[in-house]
Amino acid sequence: MILDKINSAEDVKKLKIKEKKQLAEEIREFLIDKVSKNGGHLGSNLGVVEITIALLSCFDLEKDKIIFDVGHQSYVYKILTGRKNDFDKLRKYKGLRGFPYRKESKYDFFETGHSSTSISAGLGMARARDIKKENYNIVTLIGDGSISSGESLEAINDLGFNKTKMIIILNDNGMSISSNVGGISSYLSRISINTRYLKVKNKVKHSLDGTKYGSVPVKVLSRIKDGLRTFLVPSKYFEAMGLTYVGPLDGHDLSLLIKVINQAKKSDKPVIIHIRTQKGKGYTPAMENPDLYHSVAPFDKEKGVINTQKETYTSIFGKTMVDLASKNDKLVAITAAMKTGVGLEEFFLKYPERSFDVGICEEHATTFTAGLANENLIPVFAVYSTFLQRGFDQIIHDICMQNLPCVLALDRAGLVGSDGETHQGIFDLSYLSLIPNMVITSPKTIKDLPKLLEWAVNSKKIVAIRYPRGGDELELTPIKKVEYSKWEVLKKGKKVVIIATGKMVQKAALADQEYNLDATIVNATFIKPLDERLLLKLAKENNILTIEDNVLNGGLSSLITCFLVKNKYKGNIISMGFDDKFVEQGTIEELYKQEGLTIEKIKENVRKLKRKS
Repeated sequence: MILDKINSAEDVKKLKIKEKKQLAEEIREFLIDKVSKNGGHLGSNLGVVEITIALLSCFDLEKDKIIFDVGHQSYVYKILTGRKNDFDKLRKYKGLRGFPYRKESKYDFFETGHSSTSISAGLGMARARDIKKENYNIVTLIGDGSISSGESLEAINDLGFNKTKMIIILNDNGMSISSNVGGISSYLSRISINTRYLKVKNKVKHSLDGTKYGSVPVKVLSRIKDGLRTFLVPSKYFEAMGLTYVGPLDGHDLSLLIKVINQAKKSDKPVIIHIRTQKGKGYTPAMENPDLYHSVAPFDKEKGVINTQKETYTSIFGKTMVDLASKNDKLVAITAAMKTGVGLEEFFLKYPERSFDVGICEEHATTFTAGLANENLIPVFAVYSTFLQRGFDQIIHDICMQNLPCVLALDRAGLVGSDGETHQGIFDLSYLSLIPNMVITSPKTIKDLPKLLEWAVNSKKIVAIRYPRGGDELELTPIKKVEYSKWEVLKKGKKVVIIATGKMVQKAALADQEYNLDATIVNATFIKPLDERLLLKLAKENNILTIEDNVLNGGLSSLITCFLVKNKYKGNIISMGFDDKFVEQGTIEELYKQEGLTIEKIKENVRKLKRKS
């Protein structure tokens, strides 16, 4: 096999075009095999095989820099830059990262995980190169879903205006995670290459170059060219922004890609190369169901992914939204290109006029939510915890400052596991709790979520509901009634009070089942505001253990400790959560063990507090 002989990007350059095409097929087989065993992002990587081979054929990675947007489509790049032997530990604890990671390889030039950062980062590198008077290429590979984001458009505006030398590869597969939406996506779907235009342009240029008429006034030629282009290619969006546009090209035609990229390298101005690819190419199930194969758990590659329809917080959220919408015609749903991921497919089908997918534009989605609330609708913005970070200013300025009632449904709060640092939802309590008018709540079990969501949409408050990925570890009795700011005492004990929130309530209950802790266990249903009356009552005669799946800085423990200090609390407090760091990839249980969020550690801390009482 050719792939067996590839240990570096330089090995790719040495191959003949026929061998590179064979390499592409071998890589697809390799990807399907490894991802089926380890899980990961399959469809996007199968789609970028040829363009990755083309990039490594055209650029020298000892000086040139390639930057991946989002980064989940970097598997082929990793395979070809000396890491194929590490793929047995892809996305596993202490194993190969599923995204670019600078500590992993000198060829990972910029770390990514969220979308739409590549052009800004690449432009910063290009400007640094020019300041230092160095000579190398900067290339970014960005998808059609990401390029419609505000940050991408801001970067293109800067890039085109200042004419910085840089190459953008626009990978157009018609998908982000769910199908793309928006005006730019529609434009990319309509635009088509026209060989008549290219042939006419090249023939005219060639003819004039060898004659005395080659000095025909530039304005006249420019008008002829613009006339031809307007007639034959409907839009000039990117050229109007100041970029030289090439395409769209067949993203699986390796010879063509290499030829065009080598031509683009000669330009001293910004160039965007628009390629069309098939997400999931080479694996029929992934081509037929790209949403399902965007990111997958391990599966049988012969049978494909089998959707077990297991009950999760996400699925319960989706069902509850449909039920609430049937009773309240003011309820509307918003998502940022994550309709499937956040469980809103059925809502979108049943209530299309009340469903809004704004694309990968969390800042816009947040202010858009504020606008809906301003007109007395009840908007629910469903978003992964990690992605809502992008709307932080909009939450402060547009929602909370105006006190516009809406619901922020934070899926994947806490640890998410194998996606690693960029996706762990461990900061939301901290960045939301500091904002005035914000209410934060969390279900201790799946069965609490419908009640909290119903309360939230009827509360006329700004409510963030945070809930974890997957399902429950332990079945707990659901909350009887949601009362604003009130906590729930699950069990009474002596000398120590465990105050936990969300999924950590299950951890506390499991620890009590296993070790008979004889401690009071409290479900902090509301993280903000605290149940101050109950907290003061419990603090009179007890030491306190807090447990949360959030960083300790600014989280539940910070709020509780600050309140108790103000009220001259004399007891002892131990706080369990994440330290001031980013948490790496691994299974959720492996990471809980690494970070000390285990039932054994809960037992140890309870006994320590009992000794101090």
